[in-house]
Amino acid sequence: MEFCPTCGILLKYELPGANHPARFFCPTCPYVTKLEPMVEIKRKQRLVKKEVDPIITKDDMSNAPKTDQAHCPNCGHNRAAYIQFQTRSADEPMTINFTCEKCTHCWRED
Repeated sequence: MEFCPTCGILLKYELPGANHPARFFCPTCPYVTKLEPMVEIKRKQRLVKKEVDPIITKDDMSNAPKTDQAHCPNCGHNRAAYIQFQTRSADEPMTINFTCEKCTHCWRED
């Protein structure tokens, strides 16, 4: 956002034309400023993904309460450990993270 130094009005952008480059101009006075490239890319770097630490560790799940009511979508086993989190607002239901005791598959129910 650029402002006119003489009258203080917000400058408007004008696309490059046949006889002039892209520029900002003041709609009320004759002030015009040319756009110069401010950013120069010297080299490109590849993004490296960082390893993310799990929120729920295996120790948390080994000490978590167990239930016989959860049905594993991976192996069909009915016994799983679970942890509840309040991930949304207070009037929404809690999110429950399950870990199957048989195949250690993790899933959640909202």
